[in-house]
Amino acid sequence: MTVPHEWVPPATLSAEQHPSREQVLAGLKGTDEGDPDLVQLLTPEGERVPDPRFDRYATDLDVAALRGLYRDMVLVRRFDREANALQRQGQLGIWVPLLGQEAAQIGAGRALQPQDMAFPSYREHGVAWTRGIDPTELLGIFRGTDHGGWDPKATRFHLYTIVIGNQCLNAAGYAMGQRFEGRVGNAVGEGTDVGSVNEATICFFGDGATSQGDVHEGFVWAAVYDAPVVFYCQNNQWAISEPTERQSRVPLYKRAGGYGFPGIRVDGNDVLACLAVTRWALEECRSGNGPVLIEAFTYRMDAHTTSDDPSRYRLADELELWKLKDPIERVRVNLVREHGVGQEFFAEVQAESDELAARFREFCLQMPPPAPDRMFSEVYAGGSPTIDAQREEFLAYHESFEPEGSLSGASGEGA
Repeated sequence: MTVPHEWVPPATLSAEQHPSREQVLAGLKGTDEGDPDLVQLLTPEGERVPDPRFDRYATDLDVAALRGLYRDMVLVRRFDREANALQRQGQLGIWVPLLGQEAAQIGAGRALQPQDMAFPSYREHGVAWTRGIDPTELLGIFRGTDHGGWDPKATRFHLYTIVIGNQCLNAAGYAMGQRFEGRVGNAVGEGTDVGSVNEATICFFGDGATSQGDVHEGFVWAAVYDAPVVFYCQNNQWAISEPTERQSRVPLYKRAGGYGFPGIRVDGNDVLACLAVTRWALEECRSGNGPVLIEAFTYRMDAHTTSDDPSRYRLADELELWKLKDPIERVRVNLVREHGVGQEFFAEVQAESDELAARFREFCLQMPPPAPDRMFSEVYAGGSPTIDAQREEFLAYHESFEPEGSLSGASGEGA
């Protein structure tokens, strides 16, 4: 019987074991940019580099498509920064920034087909944008007026999940349903319905969530049932204040091997690589080949949330290093150097982003507070005598000492 003990690294190394200068530099590069298996199509300097595995998933990314991806990222960053300012000014209870993760989210979101389903955590503002959700619909969550202003069935984008990692169970279950209903692996013209198309699910979570049991349970169920789900981990290096190396002894994408499905690491600051790799992974799922784990290796440029102070646990030098790998700047440089795009286009996008931010701010400031009896609405899909009685008691209590009409405009059932 073994006795549990703490692992202690060797105190000394022999001459043969001492790493060379080249090995040290290679290790640092691996820490910053992944490892030799990292998929990258666009370097931090804006140079398009070939990849024989994934180039065929990016053949349609011409200058018009690049312009669209650039526009997506600029607009998403702009309203994200506006929301951050609104929270600081007391207009939002909290905000979850995505600064630095625009490429990871826009690339994955634009890879989705209309029939696919997405399950977010609480930071996927960029993915919401790609699913046609107006940024103003996100505000209710963070202002405390609702749980989400969009229809998950219509948008194929689930409501935000606040419980860390819980969306992986939801996504695995949904994807199992897609398989049970015969919505994967069909040849053209086949399927459960006339004109049906193959479907897939994608689930977004962070590196911190990989330490949660829900994530691993989702992996197990998805693997056993060959569920068509892409587990998309945005490794932004920090699980609030804990670095990735405090959570895993191996790169996160290699964990997939323990569950029996493929894992891959992509440069999360490269929107082209994120798009191409996610297209491949979704195609694998729709074809009936089971789940895939993508680790988008990126960096959180801002705080975990507006209640966090990252200066307490990370160095400014680290942030400055990652600024050189900005996901938006590398697309801008590529558009200028390789496609001759002029300043007029960038000025138009900037103006559009400012207009979006102004509309976003105005909407937030004009949001009415919910009526006090809102707590009783939408508790059940149908009516409930118990809830109805509680609501009436609540109204009678307040009307006994509040001015007449103070609860006028109460939300009521279905509001």
